[in-house]
Amino acid sequence: MVSREHKKAALHEKLQLLRSITNSHAKEDTSIIVDASRYIKELKQKIDILNQDIARSSSYQNSWPMVTVETLEKGMQVNVYSERSCPGLLVFVMKVFEDLSLNVLEARVSCTGSFQLEALGVEREENGETIDTRMVKQAVLQAIEDWSESNNQEY
Repeated sequence: MVSREHKKAALHEKLQLLRSITNSHAKEDTSIIVDASRYIKELKQKIDILNQDIARSSSYQNSWPMVTVETLEKGMQVNVYSERSCPGLLVFVMKVFEDLSLNVLEARVSCTGSFQLEALGVEREENGETIDTRMVKQAVLQAIEDWSESNNQEY
């Protein structure tokens, strides 16, 4: 008899713990279990929503144009790449070159289905300031953001 009463008390304790975890106000054991089942379904729905948000966030990061800037012997190599087509982005990026007083010596651009720019820029002689790669990259990223806002692009 003692073990049966002990098992019943342990089960009651576990149900009360389940009741508190699931914020159930039920008094009967079966109602506590039903509330717990609903609570689990709600949690699964929240997980699904969070997973969808994460997937959207990662696709957002993958679709945002990637920018690299390297210092070379004869200037700076600027690369901008996006998996998506970016109509008008080239104008914004070239404006950065002009604003920073960089002459474009060579450039390759592809806008078919995706966007890819490879440009070699050198500082103009009349400009006394030296330009570092971080400054160029930051300016190009700002140009991309400006382009995105002006075209209402959802990146």
